[in-house]
Amino acid sequence: MKNVTIADVAKAAGVSVTTVSRFINGNYKKMSDTTKRRVQQTITELHYAPKASARKMRQDFSQMIGVVVGDISNVFSSLLFKGIYDVLQPAGYDVLLMNSNNSLAAEQNELTRLFTQQVDGLILQPNAETFTPYQRIRDAQLPLVLVDRETVDQPQGVTAIVSSNFDASYQLAIRLANQGYQNIITVSRTLAEISAQSKRIAGFTAGAIQSQQTMVNLETAHHHRDWLQQQLQAKLATATGKTAVISLMGPVLFDLLAVCQSLHLTFPNDIGLVSFDDWTWSQYVNDGIFLLQQQPELMGHVAAEKLLQQIQKAPASATTYIPVRTIGKPSL
Repeated sequence: MKNVTIADVAKAAGVSVTTVSRFINGNYKKMSDTTKRRVQQTITELHYAPKASARKMRQDFSQMIGVVVGDISNVFSSLLFKGIYDVLQPAGYDVLLMNSNNSLAAEQNELTRLFTQQVDGLILQPNAETFTPYQRIRDAQLPLVLVDRETVDQPQGVTAIVSSNFDASYQLAIRLANQGYQNIITVSRTLAEISAQSKRIAGFTAGAIQSQQTMVNLETAHHHRDWLQQQLQAKLATATGKTAVISLMGPVLFDLLAVCQSLHLTFPNDIGLVSFDDWTWSQYVNDGIFLLQQQPELMGHVAAEKLLQQIQKAPASATTYIPVRTIGKPSL
């Protein structure tokens, strides 16, 4: 297939080349929302990579790396970026941080903007379940590392750095069974098409099947805290034996603690309580909450090193799994 040009995008979108150029450069003044959506959709459908061919021809480098995270307000993203920056800045690179807000459309727009900056590589926390929206990055031969989330059809030759979510969850389910917990209730909040939480759910499910435990997940996205309280109360009322409740991401733990207070549930007397990630604060809740702790700073560090290797023309590696640490506390 021939390289898609800005003129091809303009023709397919039914707008002028000037309009497409302004969109790519973020100049939306006097541009309607309808036009912006049409141009973005056309860019995505045609897999247009602005200035990709020019990048291949030039002899110099921009010394800039683009980083796109799902939620810049999440502490995980801050620690991930710190790990990336601590490697790339001493190596002489400026790092451009973008926030997709867990939106695939916003993510694609940010990627287009990074293409126009002629970045030398990309580190991406993907929002799409499949790799298709990112194929244009490979077509442009731009170094790429995915972090935290795995697409279901990740091609060979694409580097990903993720936490060992499935294994950590599976092992904890077995541990819970050995401690006499017959029921597992996981609580998730999935905002993008793809999430590390799905691997955790799969791990707990596999462990529960092996240990003959009951296991159910409560998905709280788009629900109020009252809904979670009602669901948890109903599940506990029908449960036989000990139950462990597990927050699959740090922010969900706040809701669970509020629900426990409302229902007068104590842990570990009434339920066992576990959480992924708290960034040090849960040690001050009672005598501490049992944690499965990711290492986002290490993840960022490894991702940046892998990207530098690609920029230096080393072959892309496969998936690297960062261990999830277990921090035992008496909430179980």
